[in-house]
Amino acid sequence: MPSPPAQTKQQRGRQGEDDALAYLLRQGLVLLARNYLCKGGELDLIMRDGASIVFVEVRLRSGTAYGGALASITPAKQRRMVVAAQTWLLGQKRLPACRFDALCIDGGHISWLKNILDM
Repeated sequence: MPSPPAQTKQQRGRQGEDDALAYLLRQGLVLLARNYLCKGGELDLIMRDGASIVFVEVRLRSGTAYGGALASITPAKQRRMVVAAQTWLLGQKRLPACRFDALCIDGGHISWLKNILDM
């Protein structure tokens, strides 16, 4: 019997986002949007944590070589996250408290890092 085909990078990324979402839901956060796209940026997950809005970047790496998942959030990626968050916030009736979190999955181990950048 042939082995199943290997997952593509896109399939692994989608599975990582699914795992991250399930993890955050178990922590009591509420999903507001997934894969929010705008000109100049993208946000993997937009969640509510109590009264705060949380913009979540999900990073998946097979291991911690080269700094692991967190190290892959480059300054350019951070700028795109901020642009996307600002664009999303423009559509809100009032400006809520907000923060940027990273959910890093390194070799199957999940780390939730809160407030990784200032807006």
